Amino acid sequence: MDHCLADSPPIALDVARGVTRMFARQQLFAVCEVPLPNHRRADLMGIDAKGKLVIVEIKVSRADLMGDAKWRDYLDYCDRFYWAVTPDLAPICDGAAFLPEVAGLIVADRYDAALSREASDLKLAPARRKAETLRFARRAARRIAADLDPSLGEAF
Repeated sequence: MDHCLADSPPIALDVARGVTRMFARQQLFAVCEVPLPNHRRADLMGIDAKGKLVIVEIKVSRADLMGDAKWRDYLDYCDRFYWAVTPDLAPICDGAAFLPEVAGLIVADRYDAALSREASDLKLAPARRKAETLRFARRAARRIAADLDPSLGEAF
């Protein structure tokens, strides 16, 4: 968990934990804070049993949710995009600015999460999917290796 939302408020880690639990039941496994080639960083990125990539943007305050202008930059790197929010923020995500016809919605706390709205299938191009799947797998493996030997870290 060293990489999981280290600079975020504790409630963001709670939401990440709830989402991770829900995803695991669906055989979808995610890691926190995944850098993307466009210099953005996904709060959670996961892969399901069919190889579809999912990005989750976690928001735990109204100001952060309303002020986020970068989230559309994630859409080119996933098959499905979700907002993950606390229950009090869920109604805001139904607004047109949050593209409810594209973006899914997950309501979460530290114990679990519930899918409030399914995300549209964005269908990554095959070359992009291959590149992002490889990048995702290598990052996850590197993090596991660094757990065994911290000197490996993110530098490799």
